[in-house]
Amino acid sequence: MNYRILGKDLEVSAVGLGCMGMSHAYGAPADRKEMTELLAQAVDMGYTFFDTAEVYGTAENPHDNEELVGKALKPYRKKIVLATKFGIHFDMTSPQVNKPLIPDSRPEVIRASVEASLKRLGTDHIDLYYQHRPDPAVPVEEVAGVMAELIQEGKITHWGLSEATEETTRRAHAVCPVTAIQNRYSMMARWYEKLFPVLEELHIGYVAFSPLANGFLTAKYGKDARFEAGTDYRTAMPQFKPEAIDQNRELIDLLYRVADEKNATPAQISLAWMMCKKPYLVPIPGTRKLDRLKENASAADLVLTQEEIDKLDQALERMEMSEVFGGSQIARK
Repeated sequence: MNYRILGKDLEVSAVGLGCMGMSHAYGAPADRKEMTELLAQAVDMGYTFFDTAEVYGTAENPHDNEELVGKALKPYRKKIVLATKFGIHFDMTSPQVNKPLIPDSRPEVIRASVEASLKRLGTDHIDLYYQHRPDPAVPVEEVAGVMAELIQEGKITHWGLSEATEETTRRAHAVCPVTAIQNRYSMMARWYEKLFPVLEELHIGYVAFSPLANGFLTAKYGKDARFEAGTDYRTAMPQFKPEAIDQNRELIDLLYRVADEKNATPAQISLAWMMCKKPYLVPIPGTRKLDRLKENASAADLVLTQEEIDKLDQALERMEMSEVFGGSQIARK
C-alpha cells in the first residue's frame, strides 16, 4: 500500500475503506464477526484510513457502523486514521428506501454528536470529523468555529466537509483550516472536478466516496442483478436499471480494454484513474468481501501515465452514459 497526505499533515493509505456498506444501504447488515475479521485483514494489508458516520445503521440500531468499526479497530487504534461524520439524520417517516436527509449542524447538536461518536468508537479523539451535509440554517463559519474549539479541546485533530462547494469550502477554511472534503467522485460522477484548483490553492485533500459508482464500475453487474428490497439503495439507483446496462456498455467495454492492457481489473482502472490524476485524492471504496478488499488495495500500485489519463478523460467526455445516483434527497423538518 502507498500513502498520501490530506491537508497539511494527515497521512492515510492511498486507498481507504468506506465502512458504511457493512451496516447500511447495501442490504441487511453483514455478520458482525465476519466484518470484524475483514477490518483486521484490511489493517494487515496496509489500510490505515477507515470511514464511518454516526448515521450508518438500521432503524433498529441507528449507530451500528460506528459501534462495529470502533470495536473491531480498537487493537489497531494507534496506527490507523478514523473518520466519522455529524450533521444529518434520516426522515424515518419516508417510504423511500434511501430516506431523505435532514441536516442539523447546530453547535449543541455537534457537541452531543462528537461525544456519542467518541464513546461508540472507543477512542479519545477523532482523526477526521466531517460535516456530513451543509445545513442551510447554520452558517458554515459557525460550524467551523465549533470545529476549532473541538480541535483545541483535543476531541478531534482534523475536520472536513462532505458534498462541499467552492464557496462553502473557502468560507469554512477561512475560520478553521479544512483538511479534506469528501465528495462523490467516479468516472460516472465528475461534476466536482472544478474544485481541484481550489483544493490545490488551499492545500485541502479530496476523499472520493462512491469511487466505483456504488459498485457499478466493478463491471460485475448485469441485467440479472438482484438487490434486497427495502434495505439496498441500489434498487433505486439509475445506473443499475436494466436499460442502463445497455446505456453504459461503451463505458464498461472501455474499462475492460484498458484493464487488459494493464493486467488489471475494471475496478482497479477506475480507482487508479483518479489516484494518478491528483496526489491528494484518496478513494474510499466499500466492500464486505476479502477479494474485493485486496483488489482495491492493489489499485494503489497501478500507474497510469498522464497521456493514458487524458485519453480516458477524452473518452469519458464524449461517451453516452446513464444517469448515476447523485445522493439521497435533502429534506427539512
